[in-house]
Amino acid sequence: MTLGQHLVELRKRITIAGLAIIVAGIAGWWVVDPIWAALSAPVLQIAQEQDREAAITYVTVGEAFDTRLIIMFLVGIVASSPVWLYQLWAFIVPALHKNEKRYAVGFLLAGAPLFIGGCVAAWFVFPNIVTLLTGFAFGESATLLTARVYLDFAVKFILAIGVGFVLPLLLVLLNFARVLSAQSMLKSWRWAILAIATFTALATPAADVLSMVLLAIPLIGLYFAACAVAAFNDKRIAKREAAMIDEYGLAASDD
Repeated sequence: MTLGQHLVELRKRITIAGLAIIVAGIAGWWVVDPIWAALSAPVLQIAQEQDREAAITYVTVGEAFDTRLIIMFLVGIVASSPVWLYQLWAFIVPALHKNEKRYAVGFLLAGAPLFIGGCVAAWFVFPNIVTLLTGFAFGESATLLTARVYLDFAVKFILAIGVGFVLPLLLVLLNFARVLSAQSMLKSWRWAILAIATFTALATPAADVLSMVLLAIPLIGLYFAACAVAAFNDKRIAKREAAMIDEYGLAASDD
């Protein structure tokens, strides 16, 4: 396709993905209250456990409504992940050979659970992050957080970890595209662990070693799982190429 056709195709995929997020977000209106109750629970526990004032406040007239919209947006992204991941693959698939397209289905089936699993992992770690960060308050000072800022922090944290869990699929994609070999991935394991540690440190903006470790362990496991898939694919391709060489070599000798 020409550049213009690629841009039209990209616009189509983005539109479909956006509509899926909006529809899933609208459906998420019904679960906004329990989600907000769970997200705000760590702040409410501060008043009980640390014996000081703690609350989430609304500083503008429309902030309560904006809070609901942001939660709906979060629900929409997570719930519609199979759709927008498919649109991503549908944009990439035309560049693949016919026998390679079937692997895109596997990537899609793995991508959505990985993204949702990453969001779930971040969900369980999030209370530890809030407790740790607010624990640096001085003396008898109060912890009064605006709903917009607090929720913005929560959404970025949860989505960042979700995306982090999908990144190993990118390595597998590069391997299937013959850009990256399993051997090079394994040789770079030290750099990979360093990158994962840096990512978890940035995603958990505090010196919370426990949360960093809890997030880093599954990411490291996914990295080596991607290496295993890449090694299997490299071995399969090597066998196929060897068979083709033997076949054409015998045919040439017969001629």
